[in-house]
Amino acid sequence: MASGVTVTEEVLTVFNDMKVRKAQANEDEKKKRKKGVLFCLSPDMKHIVLEEGREILVGDVGNTIVDPLQHFVKMLPPDDCRYGLYDASYETKESKKEDLIFILWAPENASLKSKMIYASSKDAIKKKFTGIKHEWQVNGLEDLLDRRTLADKLGSSVIAIEGCPL
Repeated sequence: MASGVTVTEEVLTVFNDMKVRKAQANEDEKKKRKKGVLFCLSPDMKHIVLEEGREILVGDVGNTIVDPLQHFVKMLPPDDCRYGLYDASYETKESKKEDLIFILWAPENASLKSKMIYASSKDAIKKKFTGIKHEWQVNGLEDLLDRRTLADKLGSSVIAIEGCPL
């Protein structure tokens, strides 16, 4: 069932910026690239918007943020739903890779109304995020904290995520 919720232009801009990695980007531009970001519903529940202050920049990784995946997990509200995009860096037995992961965070402590509207609005945002290979619905912190669960989403030959061996 569709909810009638629309995706704002700002959300599409963030997605496209994360999706397109500019090969000629200088170091300063690379540092401003988003590593992870959260989206929420607007107060009137009609639009999916960028959640202010809920992002990780590539330039913060290694400087102020040691483990970007753990930092991303800490940004999630314990009692409300969110959509997220995370630019995962991982290694397989063959090579190093980076892929965007679309996350639907629907914790057990969230209200039924929140879970219903986020679930019914998921297609609206997913249709706009063309080219996403990985989707992950997460209902509890234990799934996010176990890197093997993420590794399973990325593929069977993953040996490390964000530089941390499994």
